[in-house]
Amino acid sequence: MKKQNRFRERHGSIGEMETGPLNSITDVEGVTVGHVTLSDGDCQTGVTAVLPHQGNLFKEKLIATSHVLNGFGKTMGTIQLQELGVIETPILLTNTLNVGTAADACIEHMLARNPEIGRTTGTVNAVIGECNDMLLNDIRKQHVHKTHIHQAIQHASKQVEEGSVGAGRGMLCYSLKGGIGTSSRLIPLSHGVYTMGILVMSNFGILRDLTIKGRSIGQELKKKLLDEWQEKDKGSIMIIAATDLPVTDRQLNRILKRTVTGLSRTGSIITHGSGEIVIGFSTATRIPHEKTNQPIEVSMIHEEEMDEAFRAIGEATEEAVLNSLTTAVAVKGRDGNERPAFTDLLDRFNLSL
Repeated sequence: MKKQNRFRERHGSIGEMETGPLNSITDVEGVTVGHVTLSDGDCQTGVTAVLPHQGNLFKEKLIATSHVLNGFGKTMGTIQLQELGVIETPILLTNTLNVGTAADACIEHMLARNPEIGRTTGTVNAVIGECNDMLLNDIRKQHVHKTHIHQAIQHASKQVEEGSVGAGRGMLCYSLKGGIGTSSRLIPLSHGVYTMGILVMSNFGILRDLTIKGRSIGQELKKKLLDEWQEKDKGSIMIIAATDLPVTDRQLNRILKRTVTGLSRTGSIITHGSGEIVIGFSTATRIPHEKTNQPIEVSMIHEEEMDEAFRAIGEATEEAVLNSLTTAVAVKGRDGNERPAFTDLLDRFNLSL
């Protein structure tokens, strides 16, 4: 990991479960993440790519699903994800008006590696997530191009930079600077130790609601800022969950629903204009694209073991959001609009957590 002032290093642990070695979504074996960050005046945006494994994802699909907490969003590919229960492309995150560009680039990427698509087999289901970065980024100019998408995929690695990077460059979180955050938890079960990894693109929340370890730090900051800007929730959050737990897509969907516990502990009330969307996959089973002559065996944990996964995804989501806040740097963008960094405000007002 690039050395950054993450939440845990500055303010202590979140929850009770142990993290993976990197405390990152890439603690799940095979998962990599790549960013391209665009920062020039009114262009404050980018793209983030999550690769579920390093093989040919179209030919070796993974069990996957999605869950919508609030549907104020413009994602692509989640309908088929829920219907078939598998994922077959990288997951791309960007701003709202560049979803089409991301989809075009993702399809190009898959066509180049799978000449049978659209010829001897069907088409491909690109999975794209978005948030609206229009306050800091001139979103109408659609700054993200297909070359940026390809670069993010090509540069994906286990080392995940957080904060005001990639698709998170222009995003806000609790009226402050938000962006990319990640975290992980280890899940010890009788048959092995598994990993739950989370990556968020945070662009949601109202400052006065921000809560950390039960403390209403947002209310404290709002009083000190004396209404330096209007706080109004205009954003969303994309949550990407990766795990090596052996689960069915039904079980995985149950787990994804518990991300709401982590969001709630940070103070989110999931407002009208905020799209909270979760996309998750398990690396435990690979599903071949071509029909097999024998039934496909899918391992699954017992339902009585689900509580450990529920706790893990809640804790990892909470810490990923806090990491997105803690690692973000202040950004000035479109029309001089700016948002400060959370850590800068703590220092400015001599506050500690």
